[in-house]
Amino acid sequence: MENKEFQFKTNINCGGCVASVKPHLDSAEGVCEWNVDTTNKDKILTVKSEGISEEQVLEIIKKTGFKAEPIA
Repeated sequence: MENKEFQFKTNINCGGCVASVKPHLDSAEGVCEWNVDTTNKDKILTVKSEGISEEQVLEIIKKTGFKAEPIA
């Protein structure tokens, strides 16, 4: 499976929120790198994928209680 980069608009808006999702994204199979731009008004989450799908990333974010929508 090829490496992809996904971007999502989220409501992860501060360091505490990032800390809440960190263990879930860090331990997710297929995520090689990720970050949230909390300075952007859309709180852009960028995920560099090594096999994880966009849907799986959305599922992880939803499980942590945050919202995310893919940016086309």
